[in-house]
Amino acid sequence: MADSLTVPPALTGEFAFFFDLDGTLAEIKPHPDQVVLPADILRVLHQLSGMSQGALALISGRSMAELDELARPYRFPLAGVHGAERRDIHDNAHIVSLPSTLIQTLTAQLTSALERLPGTELEAKGMAFALHYRQAPQHEAAITALAESVVAANPQLALQPGKCVVEIKPKGINKGEAIKAFMTEAPFAGRTPVFVGDDLTDESGFNVVNQAGGVSIKVGQGETCAAWRLANVASVWEWVTEVANQQQQEKIAHNNRRKHDGSLSRSL
Repeated sequence: MADSLTVPPALTGEFAFFFDLDGTLAEIKPHPDQVVLPADILRVLHQLSGMSQGALALISGRSMAELDELARPYRFPLAGVHGAERRDIHDNAHIVSLPSTLIQTLTAQLTSALERLPGTELEAKGMAFALHYRQAPQHEAAITALAESVVAANPQLALQPGKCVVEIKPKGINKGEAIKAFMTEAPFAGRTPVFVGDDLTDESGFNVVNQAGGVSIKVGQGETCAAWRLANVASVWEWVTEVANQQQQEKIAHNNRRKHDGSLSRSL
């Protein structure tokens, strides 16, 4: 059963790290603009990225612009809007777009519909739309029905439920596909993938990581296909710090062995 999942161990070896942000690296707030990444956690992520030759990416429903702002002063590879936009280690952007006429039509349609549902909020992401109802949970059914009607009328779109949000995005776009794309590229290729996430939107990522023999970690309660579980954001911070320290110790031990082997060969 999902609720019997145990805390993941500290990791040693060659890993590629993928992290969701809201509810995973940062506490969920009433409004997305209130979310912050603590400076000490950013430093740990930067440290872990450096020891992994840059094989660390943020995978989020947020836009890449938002992710960059939250990660300042560091700059990581990113997958934003569930993978509809992606930036690789070389700063190359890979963007999935929708026709401008469709974006304009949907923006007008959704704006009008949500005006009739007080407390809900439309977040237009360019190639996707997030319909938030955290401040008005009584409108969950109406929001879901609205999103389903939009997707039914536009076969190039797909529905993505989340925590107090329903997203409308291009079909075939998800976090799992984003992780797959990263894993075909240096410095991620050839490493064991690790993905930490908390939401329904992260299940596709867990599936991909499981298929690759990697480490999938669910944050919080709920059914999941992930193999491990961390209780909350504070537990993620503790675990990531432990992993970074373990990786650092492994690197020091490796360098010491190389120095010892070099000294031995010179003496011989």
